[in-house]
Amino acid sequence: MRSYNLFRLRAVDGLCCAVPEACTVPPFLGGGHWTFEGKLENQGGLPLDFDGRAADTAVRFNGFYLFQTVDRRYIG
Repeated sequence: MRSYNLFRLRAVDGLCCAVPEACTVPPFLGGGHWTFEGKLENQGGLPLDFDGRAADTAVRFNGFYLFQTVDRRYIG
């Protein structure tokens, strides 16, 4: 699995954006609406709702992966 930088939208509980380390961070993540949550590097530290296959597909087309999680570690 590739390594991702994880961002969380402050205004919506559980809405996350994973951006591969090798990709440029999309401009919509700036401006103070999103907060950097850290780095995702292995299966053990992934949010419960992170889908690796969906992430691979989303990154191929968009350069990032948006997903909703109920994992309390990533809910503001």
